[in-house]
Amino acid sequence: MEQNNKLLEVRNLIKVFVIGSGFARSKITAVENVSFELELNKPEIFTLAGESGSGKTTLARMILGFIPPSSGNILYKGKDVSKLKGREMELWFMREVQPVFQNPFETFNPLKKVDSYLYETVVNYGIANKKDAFKPIDEALNLVGLSLQEVSGRYPHEFSGGQLQRISIARALITKPALLIADEPVSMVDASLKMSICNLFKELKEKQGVSIMYITHDLATAYYVSDRIAIMFRGNIVELGSVEKILTDPKHPYTKILRDSVPEPDPERKWQGRIELSSFEEKEYQSRGCKFAGRCPHVMDICRSKMPEDILIDGRLVKCYLYASNLNKAIV
Repeated sequence: MEQNNKLLEVRNLIKVFVIGSGFARSKITAVENVSFELELNKPEIFTLAGESGSGKTTLARMILGFIPPSSGNILYKGKDVSKLKGREMELWFMREVQPVFQNPFETFNPLKKVDSYLYETVVNYGIANKKDAFKPIDEALNLVGLSLQEVSGRYPHEFSGGQLQRISIARALITKPALLIADEPVSMVDASLKMSICNLFKELKEKQGVSIMYITHDLATAYYVSDRIAIMFRGNIVELGSVEKILTDPKHPYTKILRDSVPEPDPERKWQGRIELSSFEEKEYQSRGCKFAGRCPHVMDICRSKMPEDILIDGRLVKCYLYASNLNKAIV
């Protein structure tokens, strides 16, 4: 397939897991008909947000090729990722699309020097031989505010969580990727370092032209760092559009509840816990209609029996029958 003007296209992606065994077996659709796209040569920070169990990480793992989709397509620069094999997968796609994981202390073996991972990345991806690896490693570390001299010969426990996460990002940048997929990258660092990593992502977008898929449950950092945001609930994108519109004027009832559950930084007011979102509930995944119907304050009969379509309203897509009169399907 010829290259088009899309960096990434996710089309009707579905992932079904079978849980249990024997008569107790059941199916969970962890990702259900998810579609979105990122433009080529138009770097952005695109966020997937939602509570735990919403399907964000499963979606990211499918895009990275770690798990296969049950159906649907993932196209990167016009090529179907599921059909990439061997060296094309290893030396093209895996160089172009790099992951940044949640816990940097799990990324690195505690008994292995951190710089060894950086040298291995240079050699394994054919960037340079080990003798000439200093330059690309030091350049990548400089982008995250470090140097090879600071990192060389040291073990993971000799770094703070924030430093180690920056090294993890530098390792991903060695291959000069067009897309970073960052899964909860600030959840394991303290509050003082969250903004520095978010600022780093913004700099990578603006100065290096890297697009970033930022996966989080933290709407505060999502609002600060994102260009667009997709709100996920039980495997579905329920609202998708500009972060400014969605988080300042949410349309979907779930987005409103999710936004209102964020405590306000006002020392004069105690947060009363206005909303308490539940943990994973299998019955919500298995419901026939809208997955949020059991909790929605605006639920209608049709919500319980039929999944709503994506409706374009006020420049964003909303999957909700409240806006059925505005039905005008589109793809963002």
